Amino acid sequence: MQRQVRTRAIAVVSALGLTGVLGGCGLGGGSSDVTLRLVAADYGDSAANSSKKYWAGLVERYEAEHPDVKIDVDVYSWNDVDRKVKEMVDAGDPPDMAQIGAYADYAAEGELYKAGDLLSIPVQADFLSQLTTAGEVNSVQYGMPFASSTRVLFYNKKLFAEAGATPPQTWDELAEAAEALDAKGVKYPYALPLGPEEAQAETMQWLLSGDGGYTDLMGTYTIDSAQNVETFSWLKDELVGKGLTGPVAPGKLDRAAAFAAFAAGDVGMLNGHPSLMEMAKEKGVEFGMVPTPGIDGVSPVTLGVADWMMAFKKNGHRDQVGDFLDFVYSEENVLDFSREYNLLPVTTSASRTMAASDQDKDLKPFLDQLTTSELYPVGNTSWAAVNAAVKKQIGKAVAPNGSPAGVLGGLQATATRAESRE
Repeated sequence: MQRQVRTRAIAVVSALGLTGVLGGCGLGGGSSDVTLRLVAADYGDSAANSSKKYWAGLVERYEAEHPDVKIDVDVYSWNDVDRKVKEMVDAGDPPDMAQIGAYADYAAEGELYKAGDLLSIPVQADFLSQLTTAGEVNSVQYGMPFASSTRVLFYNKKLFAEAGATPPQTWDELAEAAEALDAKGVKYPYALPLGPEEAQAETMQWLLSGDGGYTDLMGTYTIDSAQNVETFSWLKDELVGKGLTGPVAPGKLDRAAAFAAFAAGDVGMLNGHPSLMEMAKEKGVEFGMVPTPGIDGVSPVTLGVADWMMAFKKNGHRDQVGDFLDFVYSEENVLDFSREYNLLPVTTSASRTMAASDQDKDLKPFLDQLTTSELYPVGNTSWAAVNAAVKKQIGKAVAPNGSPAGVLGGLQATATRAESRE
């Protein structure tokens, strides 16, 4: 029976797995009746596609129609942006708006405007429903989704053809394909990145495909559930233990390295998000994409991720902030941003336009997954501690002498302690 989709969640730093490398860059300036400060994350990987350019164009258009409002934007890499905002808040000088990875701590401290106090009704109602829910704390929306993504299984068509393998729909089929790829000398038959960069994503993808997850339907942590232990026992015994995950131990393999190996033609298959498409195309790798294989068929739910916009109350200017955000979330602007960075729209109107557009056909497999995706389980502040522990510990669950039940039990204990401190 298909599982219910659970969506109570927020994303953490660089939830979309994108790692822009640029430093802080200011935009805007001059005098006006009101100056609003926005701190934003960089989704680009060079000066040529920095988010600085996106915001500069958007701000120029907005200010042309609102001469009494000036928007100053500072863009920071994902390595720095959450820390920069925290430093501003701790110093008592928060920006008016921040577009970063997590909002829950600030909402819990009463520092944020409610989305309903800022946005017009049509704009707030246009958010995809599961992203609206994911932006809530105690059933009140504070986090406004800004960008989203899902995961699918990528496979190398050339390597699959040489191995006589078929794109899998089940775990057993995935293992069979991995064995066929291994027999042909493929370096990474299945790349399993459980290294500290983004282990929480690969972990959740597998837990969901095994009818489990980080939490139950009520949002209570169930990390050491029987389903989750079964999932990691299967990974340990059927993939890692049989040498089907490549020369680097999963606990040492980061997502960026796995993606680079796929683009180099060294990986048979792995879970990936849209940015991998461009990486593979640039290197001439012909690839296919299929929904995540599940324990006994295609997984009915996949990992969804989101990054967030929030507005701080400290400086006031509620009306001006709300008007600017209404502009930010117009269909045109949401589509422009999504297309620039191969991300999924966070609004229903832009999603419908993208689904019907030939220019966005490459994103359709990811868009199709979004409505049945599940996000990280943190509409509460405990996720920060749980996320850090998963990144540090989960690789040990599939190590030669590792114990899936022991590692997952330890993570459950960490989650229980973190919950008790809330």
